[in-house]
Amino acid sequence: MNNFFLKYLAVFFILTLSACSYKPIFSESNYNFEINEIIFSGERYINRIIKNKLDLIKNEKDQNKKKYDLLIQTNKERLIVSKDSKGDPLKFDLVVTTNYEISYEKRLLFKKEVIKNNIYNNDVDKFKLEQNEKIILENLSEKISENIISSIINLDDN
Repeated sequence: MNNFFLKYLAVFFILTLSACSYKPIFSESNYNFEINEIIFSGERYINRIIKNKLDLIKNEKDQNKKKYDLLIQTNKERLIVSKDSKGDPLKFDLVVTTNYEISYEKRLLFKKEVIKNNIYNNDVDKFKLEQNEKIILENLSEKISENIISSIINLDDN
């Protein structure tokens, strides 16, 4: 009897969860705003990732949408968190700092600094370490771009 109940409960949860229509927040392309101009300064690689994410919104052309301008400044810093007994680094902290401004019709509406970081282990293989840092930078940059989009959405709701 107990086994039958657990099977029934498992089937119920599977059917309930599969019936949900999961949709990522930022995949929706029907925003009430448009990004008119983006000016970048700082780290090229980070800026390129943020630009690719924001270009999905920038390319929409509609006369009725508000057109925001963005000024984005990025900075990357790699810090040593811990060392071994010989003084070689064991852990690094990759810190990405982004300052951005949102303007509408040449008027500054919002200014914010976002700091994202990730602590990771050192690797003897420097190529593998570089690839790991690249993946971490991509993830942090995508989080920052989502933060920028959220800020614009919140401004647009007000």
